[in-house]
Amino acid sequence: MNSDLIADLASLYSAVVADVLDAHGYPNQCLSPAVRALTPAQRIAGRVFTLRAEVVDSVPEHPYALEMEAIDAAVKDEVLVVDANHDTTCAFWGELLTTACLAKGVRGIVMTACTRDLWALNQLDFPVFGIGASPADSKGRLDVVALREPILLDRVLTKHGDYILGDRDGVVIIPQEIAAQVIAAAKEKVAGENTVRDELAAGVPVSEVFRKHGIL
Repeated sequence: MNSDLIADLASLYSAVVADVLDAHGYPNQCLSPAVRALTPAQRIAGRVFTLRAEVVDSVPEHPYALEMEAIDAAVKDEVLVVDANHDTTCAFWGELLTTACLAKGVRGIVMTACTRDLWALNQLDFPVFGIGASPADSKGRLDVVALREPILLDRVLTKHGDYILGDRDGVVIIPQEIAAQVIAAAKEKVAGENTVRDELAAGVPVSEVFRKHGIL
């Protein structure tokens, strides 16, 4: 796993990465505003580990089986990314699973599902992005059915091994095949935005700044 690339990604913010993806012909890489930071830890960056969960109407023979397998298999700098089709019947995530991930260096979770145990998660340095909270357990309500397969999150095709960045603005997925190129370009854009900010703060007209730098 490319730790330097992840460190560079973690230094960026979602809006600039989204702009660069637009410029590279990838305009549909942002998750919907429904997926947001649910914890005080509100920045997340790493490699994607995909899970797909489905609503169930009874307790499976082996509840939590693939969910536990994913957590045991995930490695340092990965982010669990869960397609649960915006299910709000229960909480997919909680304190104990977070504790297991923290011990392994997993960087967080992004899911179209709910969490619980926010009283504890709010005290841990582990970003949880989701669509809300619920006290109900996922057992017999939501079960993981696939790992490491491509998933569709808010019409964003997300593959195992892609890169992900989330902050207070939202979440963006970076296809792994262009990740190095996009992250390098985003770092350059941040440098340009810093120059633009200084000029705007000095009172230079917006139109002049945009004409000079093409950044706004």
